[in-house]
Amino acid sequence: MPTFRSLALAAAGFATLAATPQQGMSAPLGDTNAPIRISLNEWTGQNITAHVAGQLLEKLGYKVQYQTAGSFPQWIGMQDGSIDLVPELWTNNLGDIYPKMLADKKVEVVGDLGLNARDGWAYTDATLKACPGLPSWKALMEPNCAAALATAETLPNGRLLDYPADWGTASANEIADFNIPLTAVPAGSEGALVAELQAAAAADKPLLMRFWAPHWILTKVKLNWLDMPPCDPKDGPRCVLPAPVIKVVRSGFGEKWPAAYALTKLYQLSADDQQKMTFEIDQDKKPIEDVVSAWLDAHASTWSPWIDAAKK
Repeated sequence: MPTFRSLALAAAGFATLAATPQQGMSAPLGDTNAPIRISLNEWTGQNITAHVAGQLLEKLGYKVQYQTAGSFPQWIGMQDGSIDLVPELWTNNLGDIYPKMLADKKVEVVGDLGLNARDGWAYTDATLKACPGLPSWKALMEPNCAAALATAETLPNGRLLDYPADWGTASANEIADFNIPLTAVPAGSEGALVAELQAAAAADKPLLMRFWAPHWILTKVKLNWLDMPPCDPKDGPRCVLPAPVIKVVRSGFGEKWPAAYALTKLYQLSADDQQKMTFEIDQDKKPIEDVVSAWLDAHASTWSPWIDAAKK
């Protein structure tokens, strides 16, 4: 998920959105021969968001293709035309290309996804025993806390298990800015993050990590959220902050696929629904297409009005 950029850039996108009607849109289908290409990022929740959007677009009468792309490389796809829709963008993880594309009006924000997401440093209950001042970030300054979190590769500092390197993160900057005796160590993958959290919880072991919600593991393992050090939200590269999760389309999307544009604006997905589907996929090993189809079958009253409004 989630280099960090100013949330003000995302706000600029919302300003553009605010000038555009979002409901009751009447629009033709447009080019139904050209597939709408939807990005797939590195975590299951985003893939669910993409497949729900894709199946809804298919119900509306469009062809859909899924394009695997990293959180940052996907913007190259938006530039060269190989990706048309980014259905889940965490606005505290924007990379270097997206802000420029937004400023140049090469992409357009089409609304908040409705996930009510969370992102930040979190810790197990065992960490609280070693760092009794938690959830205040100042508890991390205590030598006993750092020692309890230390590993052979971080001594004398404690370890912060960070996001995978290719996701981008401001954690190291937060640590440096506040002289916290921690070392940020990137995880190899989402799976590695989850596996270490499960192991730490089972062993009642201290663990401090960067994590996010929604995520299926939070239905099984208790994780506590740290009150982060204060920082200026405008200085995105040096702040770990929760932020809106938005939907973004390539410039010209609305002209090429008017009804799809209307549907994409209306599309919402709750954290609870995404989390439950993620559990079925990651733990019950059900195919994502089947899980999403089952969700759509059970929630027709939710999405049918979007379809009806988009094709009027």
